[in-house]
Amino acid sequence: MGKAHNHHHNHKHAHHHVHASKNLGVAFILNTVFAVIELAGGLLTNSVAILSDSLHDFGDSLSLGMAWFFQKKSQAKSSANFTYGYQRFSLVGAFINAIVLSVGSILIIIESVPRLFKPEIADYKGMLYLAVLGIAVNGLAMFRLREGHSINEKVVSLHFLEDVLGWVAVLIGALVMLFYYVPVIDPILSILIAFYVLYNVVRNLIPAIRIILQGVPYGVDETPIRSSLLEDPRVESVHDLRLWSLDGMQHVLSVHIVVSSNLDLKTAEQLKENLKEGLKKHGISYATIEVEFAPEHL
Repeated sequence: MGKAHNHHHNHKHAHHHVHASKNLGVAFILNTVFAVIELAGGLLTNSVAILSDSLHDFGDSLSLGMAWFFQKKSQAKSSANFTYGYQRFSLVGAFINAIVLSVGSILIIIESVPRLFKPEIADYKGMLYLAVLGIAVNGLAMFRLREGHSINEKVVSLHFLEDVLGWVAVLIGALVMLFYYVPVIDPILSILIAFYVLYNVVRNLIPAIRIILQGVPYGVDETPIRSSLLEDPRVESVHDLRLWSLDGMQHVLSVHIVVSSNLDLKTAEQLKENLKEGLKKHGISYATIEVEFAPEHL
């Protein structure tokens, strides 16, 4: 029963990783194709918001490609050098993505600030068509990745959400400029989008940094885990409980349990297996349980 459950758990996790890799591949292709369209559109419309966003998107394509590579790498089995496997490699992609997004956003701000004081005329009808296309393409990629489970997918899906919101802003700006002559809207929009992206980069890096620093995983509470271990009457006490996560999905626990000294080794081993099975309900994929015998009975 335990083996069957474990096989099902591992199969489900492997399926999540393959799904994540496929989603990131689709996102990479969509983003690269659209970045080329955007670059051409930005040059044709003379819009700094669109031109800057194309640069931002080319950077994203690089980091998406790397995120895709690292997500695929994270499916590899454990080795002598990486005994837990390669799950954490997907975080490397998330960090690279965040760095590229930050650099892209800073470049957008540098490019846009001079245009606040010396606005240039843009083709607002062209901006309008590109904005509709941008909402459609980025929206499709976002919905694909939102169903994902990995931090990598979540970080990338948030990038597409930011792009959708950015294009909505461009659409509104283009509509306003069709009726009123306010060319300064274009650089204002690009600066607002850039700051919004920077804010989200910081917000989304926090969970990844927490994993790297081996903090207690988000959504995992130590109290019910401790209680579930103590539910078995043979467990007298629990200490040195450590909780961390490999990749935001697979969590690891190590703990010492104190049992009665009259418990034989075979029963103690069976107790450990039962406790490990119970820990899976709390999202614990790997558990190391050290059994100690109560000294007062020795």
